[in-house]
Parts: sequence; C-alpha cells; structure tokens
Amino acid sequence: MAFLHGLLWPFQTWNDYVLRIGRAISLVAIALMVLAILIQVFFRYALNNALPWPDEAARFMMLWMTGFMAPLAYRQGGFVAIDMLIEALPKAIGSALSLCLLIISGFVLVMAVQIGWGEVTGFSGKFATSSLFVPGNGSGFCEALGAKGVGSGPWCRVPRSWMMLSFFLGMSFMLIVNIEMVLRTLITLLGGEVRDLTPSDAEALVE
Repeated sequence: MAFLHGLLWPFQTWNDYVLRIGRAISLVAIALMVLAILIQVFFRYALNNALPWPDEAARFMMLWMTGFMAPLAYRQGGFVAIDMLIEALPKAIGSALSLCLLIISGFVLVMAVQIGWGEVTGFSGKFATSSLFVPGNGSGFCEALGAKGVGSGPWCRVPRSWMMLSFFLGMSFMLIVNIEMVLRTLITLLGGEVRDLTPSDAEALVE
C-alpha cells in the first residue's frame, strides 16, 4: 500500500498545483472572452461597424478556458456521468468496474494527446488566423513561436497551432489526472484510504 501511495503522491501534488494555476488562467480567459464579446456587440449594434477580431478572439479564449478547466472538472467528478450501476453494485465490484472504465479512458486520452500534438505540429497548425495579431515582427519573437509577420510592420499573425495547443495541453493534463484517479481507485479497491477530491459546497458555489 505504501508503494501505491508513493506512486500517487507526485501525480496528486502535480495536479494540486498545476490545476489550481490552470483554474486561474481559465478565469482570466473567461473574462477576456466576455470582454471581446461585449466589444463586438457594442460596435456591431451601437455603431453598426463590426470589428474583425472579437469573434475569433472569443473563440481563442474559449478554447484555452476549456483546455484548463476540463482536467479540473474531470478530477472533481464534474463531468456528466451515469453512475447508477456502480452505486448499485457492492463497493468492491463498483470500484473494480470504475478502475476498468478509467483504464479504458486512459487509452482514449493517450490517443487524444497524439491527435492534439498532430494538430499543433501538423499541416493545419502551419496556417495563421485571419484576424488575430501580436506584436514582435522582425524581433525574432514571432519567428521563434511560429507566427508569420505581416509585411514590414510590427505585427504578426497568430498561428492556428496556438489555438490547438490548448487541446493538446488539456488532453495531457486530463491524462495525468486519469493516472491519479486510477491509482486512487486501486488503493481504495485494496482497502486503503485517499483524500477526498470532491469540492466543498462553498467551493462548488464559487465555481
């Protein structure tokens, strides 16, 4: 049992800190997404002059918000699940069934990580967004991050790979969470005790 707890500790510690940082980044992304939408609403309906970038910026922020929040929700049991069968079964059998499902989920997540990396480094990731720009053209910053400069000005287009990186990181973090959950379920199945990850009522209300 001590061996399993030793295996669990690095994954649990990683998820405790990294997912907390991801949650903070997600909150910033949500705020920026709402701001971009409000700006577009004002310019489109108040000034009758829609801007080209807010819609794409909002999608960009939504992808990164999802990429960082999905692993946290997965860890805390926030995904939609039908668990009537597991709850109806004896505890040991239910834990064994949960372990099998988590292992299957792990294989799916490994495939998702590979797909995400392919989207970042593959052909589609080499294209640039149509209306998102960052400064740094000519300084080497854009070139180092794979962004394409626009003429001789200071701006460069945001590459599509920056968007798809959110999917790759989200699936990678979910895979790490999945490994932690497999170890937790295995410890529980063998009669050990692990820390409860279910958020308190106050934390759930804030989230």
